[in-house]
Amino acid sequence: MNLQVLLIEDDPHMRLGCQQALALADMTVLTTDNAEAAQTLVRAGFQGVVVSDVRLPGMDGMAFLRWAGEHCPGSPVILITGHGDVTLAVEAMRAGAYDFIQKPFAAEHLVEVVHRALDKCALMQEVHLLRQQLQARHASAADMLIGHSPKMEQLRRTIAEVADVAVDVLIQGETGTGKEVVARCLHDLSSRKGANFVALNCGGMPDNLLDSELFGHEAGAFTGAQKRRIGKIEYASGGTLFLDELETMPLAMQIKLLRVLQERTLERLGSNQQQPVNCRVVAATKEDLRALSDQRQFRADLYYRLNVVRLELPALRERLEDIPLLLQHFVLLAASRYHKAVPDVPPAVLRQCMAHNWPGNVRELRNAADCLVLGLPLSLGNAHFAGSTSLVEAVDGFERALIADALQRCNGSLSKAAEALKVAKSTLHDKIRKHGLSV
Repeated sequence: MNLQVLLIEDDPHMRLGCQQALALADMTVLTTDNAEAAQTLVRAGFQGVVVSDVRLPGMDGMAFLRWAGEHCPGSPVILITGHGDVTLAVEAMRAGAYDFIQKPFAAEHLVEVVHRALDKCALMQEVHLLRQQLQARHASAADMLIGHSPKMEQLRRTIAEVADVAVDVLIQGETGTGKEVVARCLHDLSSRKGANFVALNCGGMPDNLLDSELFGHEAGAFTGAQKRRIGKIEYASGGTLFLDELETMPLAMQIKLLRVLQERTLERLGSNQQQPVNCRVVAATKEDLRALSDQRQFRADLYYRLNVVRLELPALRERLEDIPLLLQHFVLLAASRYHKAVPDVPPAVLRQCMAHNWPGNVRELRNAADCLVLGLPLSLGNAHFAGSTSLVEAVDGFERALIADALQRCNGSLSKAAEALKVAKSTLHDKIRKHGLSV
């Protein structure tokens, strides 16, 4: 986005000085000596920050500020004057001015204020784009890679380069960094997009169940196998198989997976017939698989087979500059999910978010956004921020959030969600109906 600075100043010496100071700070500056000409530029599509003197011939700066609030609310307006007083400053801020600077002022101070205003303007544009994507309801996973930090820009470039290459991928990152989002992005940007994206978490699954889930089985292969079942690998043929928490996969299963990756065929349990498969495997781990293979806790040959392309996801604490935009995005999502108004993020909360270490990464930030929308107390580090809703509303909101999360984790299964929440199935059904949730 090409944001500019529009400077309105009738004093030619002051106008030239401000223009040079901003230009030296690598800002694109448009100048005019009257507000009427500035209105023409805004109507022509100007996007950016307006810096205006209060005392101007014709329309003054205060009048332009009020006009700008109606015609270009996404452009912060900074007022400067040599006749300022407290009353005028208060009036300007109430009218929507981003900031108020009194002459004489240092060029560095002007540059600093304009820089902050440009950052706010860029964030507002990003939020507007996120709102449009949310309303459209068809944003791809690529649109969910939010952030402009150098590490995220590099990640996006690498994904674009390898997305349509027929090679398996290993994703490494801490818990909550968005490994499945990246896997879906690889799928969406490839020619496999029209085929199945199949996700399986290898953690906490008994060996025999994982074997059946991955490779499928024939009828009678084991007790309870009454009919043939297609496994995840075969079901993902033509598309993408995402294996999360790969480090937890049993060694015996790793051998079978390696054979599939090498031969691109598999045998269902209880069958001797080879089934061809053509799926791309995207594996994710939060551990160092090389170190685990050195300790003989993970097969080295499988590690090297998958490690042709490795995507390392940055922790949130390594890209703090992305937090404001991420938080706004999650607030929009939460407001839509819980049918709540979109709240403003208090500056104190945003400052605390920037200072927090985020051990849970993006997932923890998303939960914080849920708390903000639901009016629940938000605790980050040593700071605690109370919500504005009543206790009953807060409890209801928290209960609704827990149930919605459980249903999502259990793929909409009422019985599994009830077991996870340790409540009776009938009780959970009543609460789902009370909160207007869908299974």
